[in-house]
Amino acid sequence: MSYDPEIQARQLFQCLSQDKNPIGFLLGAGCPCSIKDSKGKPLIPNLENLTQIVGSAVNKGEPSKAWEKIYSLLTKDGRVPNIEDILSRVRGLREYTEEGIESSVSIDHLAALEKEICDVITATMNRELPDKSTAYHQLANWVGSIDRPEPVELFTLNYDLLLEQALEDFRVPFFDGFIGSNKPFFDPYSIEYDALPPRWTRVWKMHGSINWRKKTENDRLRVWRSIGEAGGEVVIHPSYLKYEQSRKMPYLAMMDRLRRFLSRPRSALITIGYSFKDQHVNDAIIQSLQGTPTSTTFALLHGPISKYQEALTIARERGNLILLAKDGAVIGTKKDKWIESDEEKISEVVKGTIDWHKEPNENEPWIPNLKLGNFNILGTFLQDISGVRDRGGTIFEQ
Repeated sequence: MSYDPEIQARQLFQCLSQDKNPIGFLLGAGCPCSIKDSKGKPLIPNLENLTQIVGSAVNKGEPSKAWEKIYSLLTKDGRVPNIEDILSRVRGLREYTEEGIESSVSIDHLAALEKEICDVITATMNRELPDKSTAYHQLANWVGSIDRPEPVELFTLNYDLLLEQALEDFRVPFFDGFIGSNKPFFDPYSIEYDALPPRWTRVWKMHGSINWRKKTENDRLRVWRSIGEAGGEVVIHPSYLKYEQSRKMPYLAMMDRLRRFLSRPRSALITIGYSFKDQHVNDAIIQSLQGTPTSTTFALLHGPISKYQEALTIARERGNLILLAKDGAVIGTKKDKWIESDEEKISEVVKGTIDWHKEPNENEPWIPNLKLGNFNILGTFLQDISGVRDRGGTIFEQ
């Protein structure tokens, strides 16, 4: 039996409209890539393009030797490494070797390469949203549209500052694990015991941020949020660090927060722009859903469901992971395509959510495409829930 995308979209609409159960979002790399600049290009490049940008930037001087060696090592198994793979290997080699990869690549070369990689990532991702009608702003507007007994939790795997900008533009208060005003410092205790009003959204940057810095002073690791000043190393995760240090770093604290959120009864997590390629995040989702049968994760996938083999494997074993893709879904561990229609259908959900189309041949059925995996379409979906006015009085276009 095929699934009806209209029913699934309405159920998601109802889930996001209620204000009593814990609701969270997990934003992947597809979200910033969906925002376009004035030339119609992605405001933030995807990992593949970012890897090319960084590779071109370091293709000179001593750091290039380390880059070439590491890239060669990572491609031996036949895969194409991205910038996260390369940065993690650089940091791992710095932590666990004294000689470098070989005599021609020193620890100093690795340190220089790490700094240059992080500098290029920071410069590339330090962008401003083009206006106040983006999907990020529509998400922020939805977050701030009603009072809730439970705070909304926003998990993001992106290093950029687009989410923070949108929340600030719409004056939505949020807590991100840092405390202070002059040089805000990371405080794991506050993440564990965040006794803040529910109207304060929780923002958890699981892979770090371009405005986080770390430094070891007197054998003690400090992590702080910078406000334009230099100094320290940029905190971008994950990287291969010693266990004792990792426990003090934001990464594991953020992962623990994701597990804790999904372990709450009747919690709902919506993933968007996430391809299920991060095994650490997948493990956290699997373990939490397994331990809490009443919690649910809705994975909104961009494109055909066949692109997401990792997600399919998990969803076929975990009934509370629901996959909603362009051409089908996995619901209750069962995969099927969307139901077709012999007659033209007028969608009753938010405009643009479902596209019913058919081939020119009159004998062909009408086929639905669910487009919620597109961050911009999801933004319109959330806009319809929260109303057409933002907190500043601007009316969004319909």
